[in-house]
Amino acid sequence: MAPKASDERSRRRVSRRIFVKAASVSAATTGVAVAGCLGRARQEGTVVMSGDTDFEDIMHADGDEPSVQQALWDAGLDEDITVEVQASVDDSAQRMQSYQSALQAGRSPPDIFMMDSGWTIPFILREQTTPLEEELSPEIIERVENEYLEAALETARNPETDRLHAIPLFPDFGTVLYRQDLIEDAGYETDEWGTEPPTWQEFSEVTGDALEESGVDFGFTTQAAAYEGLACCTFTEVMSTWGGGYFGGTENLFVAGDRPITVDSEPVLDAIRMMRTFIHGPDDEHALEGYQQICPSAIVQWSEEESLSPFANGNAVAHRNWPFAIAQTGAEDAFGEDLGVMPMPYAVSEDESEFEGVGGTAAGLGGWHLTLNPNTDRVDEAAQVLEAFTQEEVMLTIFELQGFLPPILELIEEADPDEIGPVARYTDQIQIAGENAVPRPVTDIWPEQSALIFQEVNAAYRGAKSPEGAMSDLMDRLEASEAGVEEQNVD
Repeated sequence: MAPKASDERSRRRVSRRIFVKAASVSAATTGVAVAGCLGRARQEGTVVMSGDTDFEDIMHADGDEPSVQQALWDAGLDEDITVEVQASVDDSAQRMQSYQSALQAGRSPPDIFMMDSGWTIPFILREQTTPLEEELSPEIIERVENEYLEAALETARNPETDRLHAIPLFPDFGTVLYRQDLIEDAGYETDEWGTEPPTWQEFSEVTGDALEESGVDFGFTTQAAAYEGLACCTFTEVMSTWGGGYFGGTENLFVAGDRPITVDSEPVLDAIRMMRTFIHGPDDEHALEGYQQICPSAIVQWSEEESLSPFANGNAVAHRNWPFAIAQTGAEDAFGEDLGVMPMPYAVSEDESEFEGVGGTAAGLGGWHLTLNPNTDRVDEAAQVLEAFTQEEVMLTIFELQGFLPPILELIEEADPDEIGPVARYTDQIQIAGENAVPRPVTDIWPEQSALIFQEVNAAYRGAKSPEGAMSDLMDRLEASEAGVEEQNVD
């Protein structure tokens, strides 16, 4: 979430009109099966959009309450066109499989699919989406290309042609939340952390001292279970802040086969060694000197929900999660202004990194896109809907009603602070995280490679394998995976 609204996170709504946490675990899983919703008759003028329950909740409203539908009309959508959201399963992987079945069968509706940014590209490469320049106006295409968050756009284009196939609906990226009061009580100042995050070494020292001084149970909680969120997001973040990458730099993210595999490089190994030190302490045989033991060993079993609870309950100094967690922990009946938020700490600067596009602070990218079903018989109406979603008033309505970040990050500061809740205090931090977002290496074989990655990284974190042994094994398995792509290309 990433993982939900990415498969990388879970959300539970605390209010309909503030930055929220989802009602179910995705990932990041309950829901209405999509199969029964596909292909049924609908009224003239209705455009059907697949989505989740959170988005379904804000599409329409009673009386004069604000809604996404009204915002779409206000943005110029023909008032004869109504958007119906068909909520499908919240689990991202299950939703992907449902979409694949629908598209292979040539079914419509839905006319518009809400796709995870982590798996939109495979649908594009299988020609199961419509090139948007064929249906949207040149002005809209140009605006999206020029103003939207570039990291999100990279996962919305065909990597072979660079043509836009999806409109980013909302992005998501990781931040670090921390208790300013506990850290200040330990004798440290964090005034600069919001825009100039510390190094990992400084962060571990400060967090370790605050842990000891405060007497809370944990220092730093994060997600390190053997699941998609580790491969796509939390390890991607840590690895990137060390200047490492699965396949070299960010220029190699979206085309499998003929690319370097660099998981055995020193930056990747050091990222694992740092996490080993955080979990097992400086006496671990693979520990990095100068780093403190600040993570509970249980993080190797935790995803978003489990890792958030100790922090939200006041039992941790710091916590990594998606921006939705700001609502729960930054509310006045929680930590209020004692909550600090910052972009991810880092180990090496971008200038010091061997690979392009990594080093310095980094955030794993999540979020969702809108794609046009090539089987729809309502192309014109659906295209109008997509164009309306690119209007600023629609993005702000979505942000204010449900907390989904606008794909034009500058709009965060234009939202009504009373509507978005605690996140209003942290707009600078969120924009910096977004500007340094790193997508996962999404290709047709990413689901296979992701599983290989999170299994080996988790094994190294747990101590079941050494960092070198785990990454050597991962190197062999990724090489075999990439070789399979090259053989297909030759055939």
